[in-house]
Amino acid sequence: MEWLELIVSTNTLYSDTVSQLFTQCGAEGTMIEDRADIPDPDNPHGYWEIIDPALIASMPEDVLVHAWLAADSQLPDRLSALESALKEMRRQAGDSAGKLQMTRRQARDEDWNEIWKQYYKPFRAGTSLVVKPTWEAYEPKDGDLIIEMDPGMAFGSGTHETTSMCLALLEKAVRSGDTVIDVGTGSGILAIGAARLGASRVLAVDIDEDAVRVARENIRHNGLEDRIEARCGDLLSGEPEALCQVCVANIIADVIVSFAAPLRAHIRENGFFVASGIIRERTEEVRRALLEAGYVILEEMHRGEWTAFLSRR
Repeated sequence: MEWLELIVSTNTLYSDTVSQLFTQCGAEGTMIEDRADIPDPDNPHGYWEIIDPALIASMPEDVLVHAWLAADSQLPDRLSALESALKEMRRQAGDSAGKLQMTRRQARDEDWNEIWKQYYKPFRAGTSLVVKPTWEAYEPKDGDLIIEMDPGMAFGSGTHETTSMCLALLEKAVRSGDTVIDVGTGSGILAIGAARLGASRVLAVDIDEDAVRVARENIRHNGLEDRIEARCGDLLSGEPEALCQVCVANIIADVIVSFAAPLRAHIRENGFFVASGIIRERTEEVRRALLEAGYVILEEMHRGEWTAFLSRR
C-alpha cells in the first residue's frame, strides 16, 4: 500500500499534542524524533544508553513528529482537517509550539514500519533492566536483566520518560514471587520487566486489540508465556477477582485519577501502585487523588515534562 508521510516540526513540549492530533485525523502510526529521548552520556539522569554518542549529533535540532496516512479516497479530507488543526494550534500557542511546519513525502509499507528503528538502540532503565530491540546486538553484563522488544504500533518502546520511570520504579517494588497487574500494557514492556524482576505471575490488560497482539508477540519472544498473560479488556469490569502485590499503570492523568480508588480492590494490603503517564501540570491533582484513595506515596519521580508515583496501599 502507498502512504503519505507527514512531518511536523515542533518542540518537546508539544510533540505529544501533535502526535495525538495526527491520530485524531486518521494517521495509522506516528513517531516522535526528539534528541531529548536519547540521554546524553555526559549528563546522565537516571537511565543511560548503550549507544554511539554521535547519534545525538546526527538528529535534527527541531523535534519532528512523523505520521503516515493511507493514500486513499479519504486522504484529501484528512489533510484538510490537519491543516486547519495546525493553523488553530499556531494561533493559540504562538511561538511556544515551535515552527509547526508540515512537510510531505511518499512512503511504502516497508518504509514507515522501519524508519524509526535507526534511533531505537539498547539502553539501561534503572539499575539492572536493559531494554534491547530484537534486531540489535548487545553483550549482557553481570546482573543484567534483558527485555527484548519490538514495539510495533503499540506504545512502549521504553525510551519515553513515562515508560522508563515505570521500569525504574518496578525495580524498587517487585520482589521474587510477586503477582503483578499491568494496566494498559501497550507493547507489554512493563509486564516483561516485572517478570524479569522475579514476578511469578503477571496479568497484562489493554483495551486495544492491536496492543494485546503486539504484547503477546513480545512476551513470546522473551519466552515468558508461562508467567505473563495478555488480555484485551478493562481490568475494572473484566477482571473483578484479579489481585496483585504490584499494580502498574502507565496511562494518562485522567485515567489514574478515576482508577486510583477502584484499583485498591485489586492490590493486596501493603502492595504497591506504580502510576505514570502524568504530565507535570497534573501532578498535584494525581497526588491528591492517590492520597484521598488511601495510598501512602513513597516516591515521586520526574523526567522531562512527566511525573511518576510509587505508592503503597
